[in-house]
Amino acid sequence: MNCQIEQIEGTTIPPSALRQPPPFNKGGKKVGDFIMDWLLYEKEAKEKGFKYVCGVDEAGRGPLAGPVYAAAVILPDGCIIEGVNDSKKLSEKKREALFDVIKENALAYSIASASEKEIDEINILNATYLAMQRAVEGLNIKADFALIDGNRLPQLSIPAQCIVKGDAKSMSIAAASILAKVSRDRYMLEMAEKHPQYQFEKHKGYGTKLHYEMLDKYGASDIHRQTFLRTWYEKK
Repeated sequence: MNCQIEQIEGTTIPPSALRQPPPFNKGGKKVGDFIMDWLLYEKEAKEKGFKYVCGVDEAGRGPLAGPVYAAAVILPDGCIIEGVNDSKKLSEKKREALFDVIKENALAYSIASASEKEIDEINILNATYLAMQRAVEGLNIKADFALIDGNRLPQLSIPAQCIVKGDAKSMSIAAASILAKVSRDRYMLEMAEKHPQYQFEKHKGYGTKLHYEMLDKYGASDIHRQTFLRTWYEKK
């Protein structure tokens, strides 16, 4: 088991998640002169009687191409994985290194997606919820409570709580954010081999200048989200 304790600089945290040091922060994250408890939300859920609390996050809502991914992670009680944080704050190299560490330490994890065609059919918000539902349902240990990153809840078969910027406040959500991000990036690298003209390895499908230049030159592919290209089509 590689669960460890760490202290790193964080972001603005609600007062309920902070306490004055000392004593030494068991499972904490330093925020100015306070200590943020990385496991506060997991502990609160377990104090209410829930046993298997999963963190859930998504990756890839904004790109012009490819699926949206989601992951769900259940960690052992008291588990802090050194280096885990909001995936957007970590380098690609760090995310890749943590990917296997998270999978090795988790009691259960599940990674799922909703395709670009599903995104076009039901819109990106509902497709994100669909990916989250699939991730939660795919856990080999059934979760009885879910912590969801964001300000809106997907429809799940279990009780859930949404946490704004949860990937910077909850260890299980942060772990899920890394699994989702790395999985989607790896998929887009596969698509870069299948569609080399778009250079997906450089932008992962996001709407960069290079990506739009490649769209202008080659047109849209079968993995592009047609509903995300309406403005581009109008300008042609």
